[in-house]
Parts: sequence; structure tokens; C-alpha cells
Amino acid sequence: MPQAELVVVANRLPVDRVEGATGDDVWRRSPGGLVTALEPLMRREDGAWVGWPGQAGLDIEPFDFEGTHLVPVPLSEEEVQLYYEGFSNDTIWPLYHDVIAEPRYRRVWWDAYVKVNRRFAEATASVTAEGGTVWVQDYQLQLVPRMLRDLRPDLTIGYFHHIPFPAYGLFSQLPWRRQVLEGLLGADVVGFQRVADAGNFARAIRRQLRYVTKASGITVPERDGETRNVLAKAFPISIDTASYVELAQRADVRARAAEIRESLGNPSKILLGVDRLDYTKGIRHRLKAFGELLEDGRLSVEDVTLVQVASPSRERVEAYVQLRDEIELMVSRIGGDRDTMDHTAIRYLHQGYPREEMVALFLAADVMLVTALRDGMNLVAKEYVATRTDNRGVLILSEFAGAADELGTALRINPHDIDALKDTIVRAVEMPPAEQGRRMRAMRRKVIENDVHAWSSSFLDALANARAHKDDEPDGEEPDGEKLDGEQAADEESESGEGSA
Repeated sequence: MPQAELVVVANRLPVDRVEGATGDDVWRRSPGGLVTALEPLMRREDGAWVGWPGQAGLDIEPFDFEGTHLVPVPLSEEEVQLYYEGFSNDTIWPLYHDVIAEPRYRRVWWDAYVKVNRRFAEATASVTAEGGTVWVQDYQLQLVPRMLRDLRPDLTIGYFHHIPFPAYGLFSQLPWRRQVLEGLLGADVVGFQRVADAGNFARAIRRQLRYVTKASGITVPERDGETRNVLAKAFPISIDTASYVELAQRADVRARAAEIRESLGNPSKILLGVDRLDYTKGIRHRLKAFGELLEDGRLSVEDVTLVQVASPSRERVEAYVQLRDEIELMVSRIGGDRDTMDHTAIRYLHQGYPREEMVALFLAADVMLVTALRDGMNLVAKEYVATRTDNRGVLILSEFAGAADELGTALRINPHDIDALKDTIVRAVEMPPAEQGRRMRAMRRKVIENDVHAWSSSFLDALANARAHKDDEPDGEEPDGEKLDGEQAADEESESGEGSA
């Protein structure tokens, strides 16, 4: 088996298995910013990608695809249910998103999570060259860094956490909190979306493991009595901005945007929401605010239409089935009360769309609604900004989305404050073009300068620096009072006040 200098480890391979023109199964590159960002690098470095091929029971040999060596990790149907749908998405996902839905703690799920993480670690260890670099992606694989370090101490290991990392009072509920922290600290660099997430992680380390955390990182004692330094900081992810700008300037995409407006009856203003159908996205909150604005007479169905794209997500998880029922009931009630023969209040689309169609929707929309209750980043906000080459349009952005840290001229909202959300929607609808342009130009500069390639480069540079300084770290540093990544000294509170598990 070939050995790779750079290996990416993710829950999924960067390809999808689809039916080809002749009826045979073929592989097609998956859409997504991570794949786009790493593709050129993987080709240049003859890299490998370790991941599940996306189909239960599919056990296939490693293969090459468009310059990248792909290493499939098989999962049984039971493992998909326990490790992925269970622990990853019914324990970690709700817990890390501020317990918006109730997490469930089942030992059989945890056992499956450990088993599958070990399988990923072993597969990675087998394909990584001596002294190579491994980059582990996201919450499904939080134990892999430590497992991999035990198997291959010669490697430089990075981990990036794409979702929020919760405050200690929530994280401490997890029965396996120490194991997760120790798993993550197997990495040399642990990356987060926001400074606040890195701070939450540092506090959990101090409270649970009693390790020293400084602005320069975390001092981790090893089993041989030595210590090493783990860098934990924010590396906010972004999008392939250039590809969105290119699509937004294509004549066929612009023509499609005009068709969309016409198909909606050419309303004065189009509001747009684009989300996975997930309880973290605040879809119910925006529907409630919009319905009340119609009821109050501050907006009219003849002038304003809301388009809500809610792509299917985790349809076998009970919380998501219930969420779909609630949202579709709300859409039906608002439509029943407010629709006319000629105008529809809400165009609800429970479907996924190709990128070209999404860019056309972004161009057609006058106001983009991002009302997430908790979101690691929310790349849709950045996609909307990138496509607005005319410097028009208004972004309403939840302060609880990571993108709010960067897109400072968006109209920021607390989605739980329905009255303020309503006022902000009206403000966006009525915003003059000059103010739209001023706000959008500032956001577009930020998104263009900090694209997904800059993100991947900054993280890999940190890994390269960690590799270069591995032999230079002093042992046993004493605490000096500094807090990691701006963390405040609030962890002086008593442990009893922060919810022990």
C-alpha cells in the first residue's frame, strides 16, 4: 500500500458513489468547501484521504481518484446507527450546540464510537509515511488524534473542529468528557471556528485534566514523563470565493436569477433562507417573525416573498423527523392565512440544489436570513456575500453563528428576540441602496481576502511549525496566569456551579 506524506481523515470520503450513464456505479467528487480547498494540495503532495464511502456494508479496497489516494473505512449498518446517527448526531451534535435539543447518553453508542474511531486511526496509521502529517476533521473523530499518536508517535497530527465547542457547564454533562479531551489532545494543533470555542476548550482542559494552558498552547504530560505543547486556537473556515464570483458573473446563472424572480410573481423584495433542515438553524424563529410581520400588516404578501430552502438532513433521527413536521405545519398555516390566488407568502423547498441554482437564488434574493441558534461558522452567509458582485443585498446574521465574528457590517440579530428580528427584517427590506453597498463592500473584502485556501494554508502552516519545533519544547513549564486565546479568568468559579456529570 502506498505511503502518503499528507493524509486527511474525515467521516466521509471526498467522493459519492452514483449511477453512471451505463447503469454502473461510478465515483463523483463531492461538493463542498473542504474538498475544494484540499484538492490541489492533495494532488501536489500525493496525499491520501481516509473516510467512510457513504454506504453501509460497502467494503472496498483503496483506490485512486483524480490524483488522490482514497482509503475507504467500512461501516456496518449497525455501526452507522450507533456511531454516526447515535453518538455523533444524537449525543455530540445537540450537546455541542447548546442543548437546543436534548442529547442522549447511551453506553452502546459510546462503545461503537470508540470502535469506529480506532478503525479510522488504524487505517490512517497504515497509509501515512514516516514523519508524515495527518489532518483529522470534525466531531465524529475526536478520539482519533490520541489513538493515532499511540500507534505512530512519529507523525505530526492536526485536528479541526467544524462545529461549536460548548461552555464547560454543558460539556461537563458528557459522561466520557475526559476521554474526549484526551483524544483531542493527541493532536499537535487543535483548530476551532471561533476564539470563544478555543477558550471553552481550554477551560475544559483546566477543569477536567488540570493541565497548564497559556496563550502559546497547552502543556500535555506524556506517559514517558516528558511534556509536549499543543496549540489550540481559532482558524475560521471559509469558502472557495473565486468559484462563487465566477458563477455569479455567468450569463446563464444571471438569467436563471431573473427567471426565479418572475416565477415568484416579481415581488418587490425576496427574502431567502438556505439551511439544512436542522434544529440549530433557527428556521422556526424566522418563520414566526415573518408570519407576524404579515399579520401585523408591516409586510404584505403582494410585495414580499420568503423562499426557504431546507435540504433534507438525518432523516432517520427522531428529532429531525419532528422538526420537519413542525416547520411544514408552520409554513402551511402562514400560507393558509396569508396567500392569495396570485401571491404565495412562503415558497418552501425541502430539496437540495446544485451550486449553480443556489447562486441564482442568492442573486435573486434581496435579503438573506441567517438566524442560526448556534452555528460553528455558517458558510451560506459567506456564499451570499461572495455572489453579490453588484454590492447589493442585505445579510441578516445571527450573533450565534461564527460568521458574525468576521462579517461585522451584516445586520446582527439575536434570533430568540422575535420583536427585534421583525424590526431588522423591515429595516433590511427598506434599506437604501447606498447603505446596502457600504455594508456589502466591507463584507466582500473580508470574504475575498480570507477564502478557504487561506484557511487551509494557515492551518497547515501551524502544523508545519509544530513539526519544526517538536524537539525544541521545554519540559514542565509552570503556570504564568495567561489564558489561552483570550479566555477570561471566569474558571475561578466553584466546580459545583458548573454541572458535574
